[in-house]
Amino acid sequence: MEKAIIGRNNEIGRIKKYIASDRSEFIAVYGRRRVGKTFLIKELLEGQFTFRMTGKENARMADQLLNFSYAMSDFFGEDKLPKDWTEAFRMLSKAIEEQKEGTKIIFIDELPWLDTQKSKFISALEHFWNNWAYYRSDIKLIVCGSATSWMLNKIINARGGLHNRVTHKILVSPFTLQETEQYFNSGGFDYERTEIIDCYMAVGGVAYYLSLFENDKSVAENINALCFTKGGELNDEFDKLFKSLFRKADNYITVINALSTIGKGMTRNDLVEKTKLTNNGNLTTLLNELEQCEFIRSFVPFKKEKKDKLYQLIDQFSLFHFHFIKGHGSFSKDYWLKMVGTGAYNAWSGYAFETVCLHHIDQIVEGLGISGIVNKPCSWAYRPTKVVKDNNDIDENLKVGGQIDLLIDRSDKTITICEMKYSDGEFEISKAYDKYVQDRLRRFKDVEKTTKTLQVAYVTPHGLYNNIYARKVKKQITVEHLFR
Repeated sequence: MEKAIIGRNNEIGRIKKYIASDRSEFIAVYGRRRVGKTFLIKELLEGQFTFRMTGKENARMADQLLNFSYAMSDFFGEDKLPKDWTEAFRMLSKAIEEQKEGTKIIFIDELPWLDTQKSKFISALEHFWNNWAYYRSDIKLIVCGSATSWMLNKIINARGGLHNRVTHKILVSPFTLQETEQYFNSGGFDYERTEIIDCYMAVGGVAYYLSLFENDKSVAENINALCFTKGGELNDEFDKLFKSLFRKADNYITVINALSTIGKGMTRNDLVEKTKLTNNGNLTTLLNELEQCEFIRSFVPFKKEKKDKLYQLIDQFSLFHFHFIKGHGSFSKDYWLKMVGTGAYNAWSGYAFETVCLHHIDQIVEGLGISGIVNKPCSWAYRPTKVVKDNNDIDENLKVGGQIDLLIDRSDKTITICEMKYSDGEFEISKAYDKYVQDRLRRFKDVEKTTKTLQVAYVTPHGLYNNIYARKVKKQITVEHLFR
């Protein structure tokens, strides 16, 4: 594909603003592996760097310092090998002091790889910033890394000498559906929007994954080649992904695996019971890091308290991995092409589409025309106790459980109930499904005792088939809204 910065308007605007400021800036850029962090910085600032280097994966301190010396030679003609990182940063500061006036942009990519055992890299970086760069007004230090746990703990949320020293943090997220469409269009693809949704359900909006697609193949053919053929480039991506993000990846994978089995999400206590992990501060840190990397989301269900918070897997590729790639044995010809339309595919696609919607709640809110109204997207679940089930005096509605995956609690005395339904064509509301929805609404009202008006909105790729039940629906969200 032709290289160009797709989307990223917010990130670009922020970076330009920080570069133009009248003070020194320490900017930490982070995000999952392959999302496009390095590409964004290099393409935006190419030709403006005063100094730039990249850490080497699994290299010794001596090799990292040699790499540093090569970068010093390229940018300043300095041909000296520093004995340690303190000397390295002193060499850099002295070289910059000899440069003419103006903004000095320093970009250190894959910063976590430089922090090798006993290297004292962090203390050297602290000294470089705290005792030199901070007191100038022209230094723009940009650090970047995929090892998210390291970036968060050692830089962004550091408690030592770098505590509160980062002036700005920038999370680079996967593309939205609209940005994914722009990316494919820039590469000469002619995918329809519903096919792009199929792609997004499997690999999300991760730029590198999209770059592997070939424009002479359908989405299904590309997924088959990348994930289900011998030597496919995404066969073993899941393990590489988590090992690059988190230095001790096993517990993170354990949590993701557990969440992949319960679509509606799990409480912290449920997770502890399922994973057998210790319920302590380390688990808190693990969950926070997974959420900041946008693998999971946490939310408090409707009218619940913080202690009832749920954790839900929303990363498309992880969900796809656990449903189809993990444990996939021999590589049968055209495996994925044969899976499309099967029961397993339909079960996965239903939940995968819901997670796509959860990534595009802003677009749904705008499509509903309520972006100017205070609103709170959340979920709702009701599980009757045995006492309720066995009590003949209790309303029948309260004896049956219920679940709503997305509702929008609004300040205009209305609650929008979103029915997210994946379908190859127009979704047909049957008499039975209409009754199911209406029964659930009554149960919701009876349980929550709400006086707000309940409004049902359907979120479907192709809209609703026009029948008597569809004509009762006041709001529909389709691909036209999701791609805004």
